[in-house]
Amino acid sequence: MFLRLAAGKNKEEILKLAEQGQVAEQPADILRDPYVFEFLKIPEPYLPSEAQLETLLCDHLQQFLLELGKGFTFVGRQYRITINNTHYRVDLVFYHRILRCFVLIDLKINEVQHHDIGQMNMYMGYFASEENVEGDNPPIGLILTKDKDELLVEYATYQMNSQLFVQKYQLYLPNEEELRRELSQIWQMEGQNE
Repeated sequence: MFLRLAAGKNKEEILKLAEQGQVAEQPADILRDPYVFEFLKIPEPYLPSEAQLETLLCDHLQQFLLELGKGFTFVGRQYRITINNTHYRVDLVFYHRILRCFVLIDLKINEVQHHDIGQMNMYMGYFASEENVEGDNPPIGLILTKDKDELLVEYATYQMNSQLFVQKYQLYLPNEEELRRELSQIWQMEGQNE
């Protein structure tokens, strides 16, 4: 929680979440920023490929589900969809029991690109039309990326489905010095806002 307070943008919401637990009423309620995959125990500064990261997350599915939060159930890995005889694969597919919708996850080890967002939007359209059953809500698309260009994401998602999210992940919790630096910046920003 301390890391999320330091890295998060809305401290009051994070403290409220810590007190009452996660309440999922809309897609944004299930998101974290950043997701922390320290449980994978990847030695620094090694960076796995997307396939290796996916394998590690599936090998540590219980910890990954805990990091995702309450209500997630695992559906599949490299979930194949076919559109006009062309096969595509969604990295990870979950179903959220509380929101009653599919959650599609695409993993990126580099900065997300505009075509990654378009691809996820296509996956979401497919799931909404072909996989949803009566009572299901529209799917949520989640692109997990190591680095994120906020401006590119803003323009690439302009007037696009509001259920498509690009969120950062990190492989390690910050060390003591990084945490001090982050807290110092937060205190400076809060001091300027008062």
